[in-house]
Amino acid sequence: MEQLVVAIVLVGLAGAAAGGCASSGQEAEVATGDALLAKAYEDRAADLPVEGQGMVARMLADDDEGSRHQRFIVRLDSGQSLLGAHNIDVAPRVDDLGVGDNVAFKGVYEWSEQGGTIHWTHHDPDGEHAAGWLRHGAKMYQ
Repeated sequence: MEQLVVAIVLVGLAGAAAGGCASSGQEAEVATGDALLAKAYEDRAADLPVEGQGMVARMLADDDEGSRHQRFIVRLDSGQSLLGAHNIDVAPRVDDLGVGDNVAFKGVYEWSEQGGTIHWTHHDPDGEHAAGWLRHGAKMYQ
């Protein structure tokens, strides 16, 4: 089983190194789960399509520079923290998101010293980037 996980990690990281996100006509390999996000952090991965879930540890002020982003810190079961940066100029704000809530995500991982950032959690209006999402409760935000 451990060899399978390592193989999946390598495939996901190889996809990121080869260009990361898929165009609208194809699906990108998506790394999933806490172990893969930990590996992405260890490898300082960038532009890596990921999917996961965690608990909101902190709500942050919106980033209003350029495109507006709703920001929050997600804590994975592994203890790793991720910054969620959800573009609210493209997708709806998750209005009822709060500390202690569970949130699932599909987006793009970018390494940072603090654990990483998940962005592209929305559709791409230009159709050039694989669509991401946030799921809070029974509702999807794209």
